[in-house]
Amino acid sequence: MSKPAHPRPLKDNEARAILRSVRISPQKLNLVAETIRGKTASAALAELTFSKRRIAVQVKKVLQSAIANAENNHQLDVDRLIVAEAHVGKSFQLRRFHARGRGKSASVVKPFSHLTVVVRERDDKKKADAAKAA
Repeated sequence: MSKPAHPRPLKDNEARAILRSVRISPQKLNLVAETIRGKTASAALAELTFSKRRIAVQVKKVLQSAIANAENNHQLDVDRLIVAEAHVGKSFQLRRFHARGRGKSASVVKPFSHLTVVVRERDDKKKADAAKAA
C-alpha cells in the first residue's frame, strides 16, 4: 500500500523550477524577478544575461532549468514559452553578532530566499479565434 498520487499542481501547459535557500535578501532577489515576469523566455534570458546584478546568474540558471523541464518533461514548445510567474519567498535567517566598541555588540542578520519560476506555453489559438470573431 502506498500513498495516493498527488494531483499535479500546475496546468498541462506549465512547467516550473525552484531555487531554494539562496543567500540573498528577498527584496534584492525580487528586483531581478520583476524584470523577467511576463516576458517571453528568450527575452528574459537576454535580460538576465546582460544584467549587472550578482544574483542574475543564478536566476538565469533557474529559468533555463524551467525551460528544460517544459521541453523534456512536458513536451512544450520552447519558442512559445513565457515567464508566467517568478515569485520570491523568505527562507531562514542566519543570526550573527558584530563586536562593537566598549564591550557592546550589534546583531547581523543574513537572510536567505526561495525563488520559483513558472513558464507557460502561450496559446495563440485563442488570440486567433478572438481576432476572427471581432
